[in-house]
Amino acid sequence: MSDLGPVAREAARRWGLPEPEHLRTAISSLWAAGDDVVLRVAPLLFGAAAEESWMAAMSRLDVRVPRLLRAIERIDGHDVAAIERIHPSGEVDWAEVGAMVRRVHSIDPADVPGLQWCGGLGHWQVDQLLGEVRPLIDDAALRGLDATLARWVGWRERMREHLVVCHGDVHPGNVMPSPTGPVLIDWDLRCLGPAGWDHGPMMRWGERWAPSWGGRPGSYDDFARGYGQSLRGEWMAEAIGDLRLVIATLMRVRAGRTDAAAAEEAERRLRWWRGDADAPLWRPQ
Repeated sequence: MSDLGPVAREAARRWGLPEPEHLRTAISSLWAAGDDVVLRVAPLLFGAAAEESWMAAMSRLDVRVPRLLRAIERIDGHDVAAIERIHPSGEVDWAEVGAMVRRVHSIDPADVPGLQWCGGLGHWQVDQLLGEVRPLIDDAALRGLDATLARWVGWRERMREHLVVCHGDVHPGNVMPSPTGPVLIDWDLRCLGPAGWDHGPMMRWGERWAPSWGGRPGSYDDFARGYGQSLRGEWMAEAIGDLRLVIATLMRVRAGRTDAAAAEEAERRLRWWRGDADAPLWRPQ
């Protein structure tokens, strides 16, 4: 987001780094400061002490995350971290990603206070989101969306069962290959949820997302092998996989009200919900 540019530039000035260049913005905003450093400008999600404790815990568990290069500082109401810049190299070893996620799931939730329950995350308020955009969606697509929601009725209540510590957003966009192995990035959505929370999106990725965006068939099977268990056929994981597709579509429809590129992508996704046999694969935005 352009309004976070002054925060990134102030951090670079304080730390003697090159002029930062915007990389991407999701919940946090990432800025390259030279070849070796990324500035992560984050809202006050967990706090500096919790972030540093989390990264130390990941290191102890041999879960690869970008290294923290200096203490996190608060600048203009944001926590700013200088982390190592990962330069992608080779292909992602999805079995190793699965093994790392299994180690994250092994953490005792009592050891990580302050994590939110996954079903409380803002973008998972599905009924509210659908109600907001329903007038913008044609009847055929609505029938597909409504049928999926009906298939998984009761998901929110069941999602409180068997909670583990989750990464919260495991998909190819948040995994970077490196010479030492895959690196898991973007932990802003870490939370408490069922194990399927980190399996469901990967179960659907190779089926619905374009290969150019990491949607390679077989990725989930490799992931499950490394994890030590496939959750295909498990009620909650299958529900999460389908609901993630519903939410991804509705969010594009909502964004498409003011963004032509989002509207174009929303139409690609709605074709699938209509049952169009020639519906194209989806592209992340």
